[in-house]
Amino acid sequence: MRWVPGSGRNVEDRRAGGGMMPMGIGGTVVLLILSLVFGRDFIGGSGGDVSTPQSAGGEVQQTPAEAKQVQFVEFVLDSTQATWSRLLPQSLGAEWHDAKLVLYRRATQTGCGVGQAGMGPFYCPNDEKVYIDLSFYDQLASRFGAPGDFAQAYVLAHELGHHVQHLLGTDAQVRRVQEGDPSQANHASVLLELQADCYAGVWGYYAKQGGVLEAGDLEEGLAAASAVGDDRIQASTRGQVNPDTFTHGSAQQRSHWFIRGFQSGDPKQCDTFSRGG
Repeated sequence: MRWVPGSGRNVEDRRAGGGMMPMGIGGTVVLLILSLVFGRDFIGGSGGDVSTPQSAGGEVQQTPAEAKQVQFVEFVLDSTQATWSRLLPQSLGAEWHDAKLVLYRRATQTGCGVGQAGMGPFYCPNDEKVYIDLSFYDQLASRFGAPGDFAQAYVLAHELGHHVQHLLGTDAQVRRVQEGDPSQANHASVLLELQADCYAGVWGYYAKQGGVLEAGDLEEGLAAASAVGDDRIQASTRGQVNPDTFTHGSAQQRSHWFIRGFQSGDPKQCDTFSRGG
């Protein structure tokens, strides 16, 4: 990708401060896998060895590589939100306002409870913030076999896709369906996640039009979308696949909807609900 450091105007950096007790790499990996398999059920925290939530303030100790990564996610944040600030009113008739991105280490308090690094990046609709511990990108490359800057960008664009859904009221509609018919809870979750994948692809379309993408970037994004498919994660962690327990969609579904958004650049093409995934 061709990028320049982002503005940082919508970033809340909590990497300094008291923090929480680390879980260790083993616990982090387990929680990450469980989160991706079963969804982001992190209300009230996930237990374990946790102390006081992390807060903003203080000097951040970081390597040059991490500092560069911060500049990169700031760029992706700015680019994605600038794209949706135009598209949402024009294509979907809704008003846009920016989400915030929270950088943290290990664990932090969110509007949805305690968030931990093992959950991977997530969006909290209660405070309209995306949370990410940047160490997730190491796991994305090493554990899930999806390296590359556009793979990292896809992850963030997907979470901002949830902000689009929140502004449209889609997430609230899904919650009502899940509460009214618990037997449809997983299926509704899959449709929500696949739509966020498609929205990530829509941003990718405009990033390509703007000259941001380079050769091989699309393949990186598709690799990331496939790598976090429920079937691949279940096969690697359980040794078997149970589609009835999917919460995010299969590798084929996730890559299909990502490429649908990427090729069309049209958020109206992301109606996973009428198409059933």
